[in-house]
Amino acid sequence: MAHEQDAGARHRAVPSGRLARLGGFGRLAGGVAGGVLAEGARRLASGERPKLGDLVMTPANAARVADRLSHLRGAAMKLGQMISMDAGDLLPPELATILSRVRDQAYRMPPAQLDKVLRAEWGADWRRRFRHFEAAPIAAASIGQVHRATLPDGRQLAIKVQYPGVADSIDADVDNVATLLRVSQLLPSTLDLAPLLTAAKRQLAEEADYVREGEQMRLYGERLAGDARFVVPSLEPELTTPRVLAMSFVDGRPIEVLETEPQETRDRVMTALLTLVLRELFEFGAMQTDPNFANYRWQPETGALVLLDFGAARDVPAETSDAYRRLIEAGLDRDLGRIRDVAVETGFLGAEAVTAHRASVDRIIAAIDATLNRPGPFDFGDRAFVPVVREEGRTLAADRATWHVPDAEVLFVQRKVSGTALLAARMKARVDVRGLAAAAIGAQASAK
Repeated sequence: MAHEQDAGARHRAVPSGRLARLGGFGRLAGGVAGGVLAEGARRLASGERPKLGDLVMTPANAARVADRLSHLRGAAMKLGQMISMDAGDLLPPELATILSRVRDQAYRMPPAQLDKVLRAEWGADWRRRFRHFEAAPIAAASIGQVHRATLPDGRQLAIKVQYPGVADSIDADVDNVATLLRVSQLLPSTLDLAPLLTAAKRQLAEEADYVREGEQMRLYGERLAGDARFVVPSLEPELTTPRVLAMSFVDGRPIEVLETEPQETRDRVMTALLTLVLRELFEFGAMQTDPNFANYRWQPETGALVLLDFGAARDVPAETSDAYRRLIEAGLDRDLGRIRDVAVETGFLGAEAVTAHRASVDRIIAAIDATLNRPGPFDFGDRAFVPVVREEGRTLAADRATWHVPDAEVLFVQRKVSGTALLAARMKARVDVRGLAAAAIGAQASAK
């Protein structure tokens, strides 16, 4: 799931038709406009001359935007999640607030709407397929919700049901969210978002195809077969359709419970997960690019990680893999100038930003290098370099004329890399990052 929520989330029917969803954005625009007029009048009365961007991003309007995107779900909510994870600390605080609220809110389909979806996918007598089907979802996310069910033979399944209208609304929703970001004046008008928006539409269309996701899940199960560190649900193909994904129910606890486990346990789990990311990048040529914590569960009795949600699994282009290999090689050699040059050549950094703010870029690289090369395993809990990165990053972010959008394929991979590092930091894990990286590119080199 892109982001799971407790089953106690609120019932709220998902707007399924194009007009209904367009109306949702219309109500949002109207509510925001009303808030702008009210706040503008208040500030003018007090002698201020506010900017439009200041008026758009008031706390009340932020709440309106977050609530409406959560209600629409689908591409609107998913794009918000994608932007918030890709951009990290560089987002304007007002936009970061909206997107964090979108991540934390979820509604679920009322029973009647759920029944209508399942009738369309499985037929009017769909309940006869099960001994029991739990009407209350066990998880809700941006494009679907998950129910637990029992087959007549006693096998337990997890059934992911897509919200109605999601697949048909992707292009319009993405365009509407992009327009919202533009109107808010939080993104520079010179920033070319078109390639990223095109890639987002493509990935969202892929995620909305549950037959495709089922196949990706099956492939991951094959790749990790025999590796006791991981558990992948098995597909139930007879019940899977483009809008319903049926898989074995795999028990596990939220990954966050690892925080209270012994250091050795946390280190072992995160070493396994980081090794998997490197295998995806350099061995599989495919990566599950959605690193939200809800996509992982932990089994204390076996020590295994349960991997969930393969909708965002995608091929990694050879040039993207090569870009990361070159960066790792430069990093292992501690050649800071080459790290900077490769980052520009491969599109991780914009050439204009590096030219204008080379000292800041070099300080960021040096801070990360110094931390990574301390003796012993890398301590993800030691965030000594973060203030340097954040402070110098503000300098880069403040110069809107040099903002740069990396290649979409790089962004998808970096989203997974950054999200995994964030989880490791949450766990305060200690991992031999240099050793894992050296082994990964060494294995790739020997395979050529």
